[in-house]
Amino acid sequence: MKNLLVTLLCWAAASAVLAQGSPQMVLPRTKISAGMYLIDTQVAATPEQREIGLMFRQQMPQGEGMLFVFERPGEQCFWMKNTDLPLTAAFVADDGTIVNLEDMKPQTTNSHCSAKPVRFVLEMNQGWFVKKGIKAGAKLGGMPLGGK
Repeated sequence: MKNLLVTLLCWAAASAVLAQGSPQMVLPRTKISAGMYLIDTQVAATPEQREIGLMFRQQMPQGEGMLFVFERPGEQCFWMKNTDLPLTAAFVADDGTIVNLEDMKPQTTNSHCSAKPVRFVLEMNQGWFVKKGIKAGAKLGGMPLGGK
């Protein structure tokens, strides 16, 4: 019963954010390295945080991103409903290897999926990976391998 109550409260909080059309701005942060570049990431580790993601954001500084952390590897698919920023999703394996990159157009419901099961997805401003020469097969450092 306690778990049900906690789940309902979390759902209500996430629904309130979605109803208000407000971005989630206060999430835990971690640093991830991509070659010689350091990325300041917000970490979306709960189902509610992952559901809201970067929705309703009007801007995101270069060099910042959002890291989605899932409990276990799986095919992860993302879409851009209620998201105003053009983004690139890097689907990342447990060892930090980028499996594939997907450019995502704002305000669309097209699915962008991992090429194989992954536990991490890093969203950055579209073009960031290209400008830095980072491609599928590159390895990211500092991934939070504990899951949360």
